[in-house]
Amino acid sequence: MTRPVVVVGAGLAGLACAVELRRSGVEVIVVEASDGVGGRVRTDRVDGFLLDRGFQVMLTAYPELHRQFDVDALELRAFDPGAVVMRQQRPTVVADPFRAPRDLLSTVAAGTVRRIGTPADLVALARLRLRLRSPHPSRLLSGPDRPTLDHLRDLGFSRGFIEVFLRPLVGGIQLDPALTTSSRMFDIIMRMLLDGDAAVPAAGMGSVPGQLAARLPEGTIHLGVPVRSVTSEAVQVDSGEVRASRVVVATEGPEAVRILGGREVGSRPVGCVYFAADEAPIDRRLIVLAGDADGPALNVAVMSNVAPTYAPAGRHLIAAALPGTTITAETVDTTRRQLRGWWGGRVDSWDVVSTYSIAHGQPDQSTPLMPRRPVRREDGIFVCGDHRDTGSIQGALHSGRRCAESVVADLAA
Repeated sequence: MTRPVVVVGAGLAGLACAVELRRSGVEVIVVEASDGVGGRVRTDRVDGFLLDRGFQVMLTAYPELHRQFDVDALELRAFDPGAVVMRQQRPTVVADPFRAPRDLLSTVAAGTVRRIGTPADLVALARLRLRLRSPHPSRLLSGPDRPTLDHLRDLGFSRGFIEVFLRPLVGGIQLDPALTTSSRMFDIIMRMLLDGDAAVPAAGMGSVPGQLAARLPEGTIHLGVPVRSVTSEAVQVDSGEVRASRVVVATEGPEAVRILGGREVGSRPVGCVYFAADEAPIDRRLIVLAGDADGPALNVAVMSNVAPTYAPAGRHLIAAALPGTTITAETVDTTRRQLRGWWGGRVDSWDVVSTYSIAHGQPDQSTPLMPRRPVRREDGIFVCGDHRDTGSIQGALHSGRRCAESVVADLAA
């Protein structure tokens, strides 16, 4: 019998690879160490709440989203463009200059600019918008590269605007409050925000890998199967050896290094605290940014405002994202004190639904960023994942698809 291709890992990259292989008529087996599909993109149901494993969003401008998914079936619920900046315990609604340029005049008239930056920052934003919209998005990944903070300074943004607005916004997306991440990655993420929405599926982020997994024949995915080692022709598991025509390692970066060796893949950790409340602290579908850096939470979202399905009737779900933080009891208390400063004593009555500490939230993407790294190694083993592309859902999906295309070409050679 013809040996199947064995894919190690049922995260987004592994599932995208397996689906593309099946579409090309290639037999495939997926082995996954955990108890479910999705890798870092999973959703837990706790007491009627939908809890994504860490605060996550889907950017609707991602090309692979429209190439690989039935987008309508995901029932995406979008955040409104813009943000609420909490500074000196005072909320300021900031119009998104990329998505809502008509609101800039009202933003200026309301004195928002003076509270978070200078008029020159509006000029810098306009220049940035023009620069990012001109080339094809792929060209943004091949331009000059330097740390995001240096990039923002060179673009003419004031220190105040960077600290109050851009650091909590961009640092939250890149899990990098220090803004050391590659400016190429900053440019591509900002372009995606220009071209689309930030959204979550009505059934939680876990429905994204769930849709891919549903396209594979029953019996393709084997859960609870940790992998000890691999060669180009076999995968060693606890119960023995699985022979393969080709082997694809589609795990997150640190696990891929454990299996294959090679250069270490750095990690961007992140924590998340989920609170439940009877009343939402804001009534907008806007992300809330910590403009004063007055606690561990860099940004906060009322998930039930964006997608009511995330909470049971009469309740609200609040997600506090803490990039670079490991969650402890002390961290939860400090986060509550921070949010009490924003919204008063009612925060004391909020219940903690759950917390997440994610050691590898994203791969480190410091300079120089090298996207689209080869998916076939010299030893004949194939590798895919966001650490081979860009540290994003788009990167994971794209890496998985191009890896499958490489496997198909290799089988036909």
